[in-house]
Parts: sequence; C-alpha cells; structure tokens
Amino acid sequence: MAYENITVETRGHVGLITLNRPKALNALCAALIKDLGQALDAFEADDEVGAIVLTGSEKAFAAGADIKEMQGKTYMEAYLSDFITDGWERITTCRKPVIAAVAGYALGGGCEVAMMCDFILAADTAKFGQPEITIGTIPGAGGTQRLTRAVGKAKAMEMVLTGRMIDAVEAERAGLVSRIVPAADLVDEAVKVAERIAGLSRPIVMLAKESVNAAFETTLAQGVTFERRLFHSTFATEDQKEGMAAFAEKRQPNFKNK
Repeated sequence: MAYENITVETRGHVGLITLNRPKALNALCAALIKDLGQALDAFEADDEVGAIVLTGSEKAFAAGADIKEMQGKTYMEAYLSDFITDGWERITTCRKPVIAAVAGYALGGGCEVAMMCDFILAADTAKFGQPEITIGTIPGAGGTQRLTRAVGKAKAMEMVLTGRMIDAVEAERAGLVSRIVPAADLVDEAVKVAERIAGLSRPIVMLAKESVNAAFETTLAQGVTFERRLFHSTFATEDQKEGMAAFAEKRQPNFKNK
C-alpha cells in the first residue's frame, strides 16, 4: 500500500515505519495519523512480523502535532470531533511490541507518540519536551499522564509548566528512554532489538507485554495476581514446553507461536 506521510518496509520479521513529512519536521497531521494506523493494522495482521519499529528522520522523530491544522479550531469543533482521539491511540492497542527509535526532536505530540510505544531507544541527538504551554495550550495526547508515569511528578511538572526540553542523557536518567545509542546506529539497533523479540514466542511476548502494562492500571496485589495467572497460562502453550526442553537439552528453542 502506498502512503503519503510515512514509509513502510519489512526487515526480516520486523516491521519498520518511518514518519516522512520532512518539510514539516514530521508534524503529526490527521493524514499522517491515518497512514500510521493503517500501517500498524497491516503489520498486526502479518503473521511474519513479530515486532514493529517506529522512527522519524535524523532531525526529528516528530516535532509535534500540526499547529497549522489545529490553530483555527473552536472549542465545539475540537470537542464534537473528539480532536486528537480518532486514531491517535492506535499504537497503545497493538498487541505486538512497538519500539520507538527517536533521533532529533520528539516534542509535543511527537513525545506523546513515542511514549505510546512500549519503550524508546534514543539517539544521542534526541531531545524530548512538552512545549504546549508556550503556545497557549496543554498536552492533549497523554503527555501529562504518560510523562508523569515515566519520569515522576517533579520532572514532568517542570517540563509541562515550562516547556523545557531534555536531552537524551537526562531522558535516560529520568527513565523516559531505555537506553542511548549513537545516532548513526539508531535504526539498525532498534531493528536488531525488535528482531530479537520477534524471534521469541509470539503469544508469550504478548502476554509479557500485557502484564507489564497492567502495572500502570492496578494495585500491586492485583497486578501480581494478574501476572501469576498469565504465568500459569503459559503452561498451556507448546512454546513453554519447547522453551524449557531446549534449556534442559542445552539447545536453541524452536518456537512455533503456539
């Protein structure tokens, strides 16, 4: 399928989506979000794809939502159309892991989209921020919520109230990104990590992702019970039998995704 605002390719068992609005620093317009959703749908449906990487350009992962598209909206237009809802949360409903590979600017909606992914690999050039306050509004795609859960109240509050950007080192120290890699190696490293995940048991990966995400929605006791039940359920899979047999026999497992 041809897309106007993204490019899509498959590398082994990894789906790679690249945001591609270079003149607008990958600003997130409605058409781009629609393209992104369709690409995610296609990779979710492809049995050969086990994990997905989402990236942008060297200059910008995404510099924010498209201001030109939203500046003239009235309250009723924004409210009745449920602006920045339709399609924006598609990443969060993916069952397959989605890795954000961020170089350059990830600001506003760009930072929010990166945080929707399961984890972020940051280039040493990456800069993150929620600058909406400087243009008379607030984050609207989960920025006040996901950023606070990632970095804690103090740093999130400072970033949201001042619009200050943080670099990759500060982002890693705060827990926003999993690790930093050289910009030149970013996409290759992200694909390598995704390929490793894709080589594991598909249903077990999905269960693990679901269990980690539950930690943000439950109490500790509820979360541990949920984890325990999913752990028990893995013993109904062929891949658990194969994985443990391979370990005992000192060989590589041959997972069948069953």
